[in-house]
Amino acid sequence: MVDTVSKERRREIMQSVRSQSSLENLVSRELWRRGIRFRKNVRSLFGTPDIAIKKYKIVIFIDSCFWHACELHGRLPKSNQEFWKKNWIETNKEIKRCKNII
Repeated sequence: MVDTVSKERRREIMQSVRSQSSLENLVSRELWRRGIRFRKNVRSLFGTPDIAIKKYKIVIFIDSCFWHACELHGRLPKSNQEFWKKNWIETNKEIKRCKNII
């Protein structure tokens, strides 16, 4: 598939994508309000957790409704829907089913 925009414009678009979700911001604000200090997106830890509380050796991964294909809140992107359905969301749903069984 050929890209319809120039490399420079694609770079601008990709740089504008936010790396934090509103759910992540909500959780981090509440932790901070309660006096719990943390670091966000710590690349030195395995899996690059969204929040790391080193004092207590705790990491938090925040996955939104999109990644788990929540029927109530999740919505598919407008472009490349077949890719998202097949390769990402269905796989996550299957993993979630397996975890519930175990």
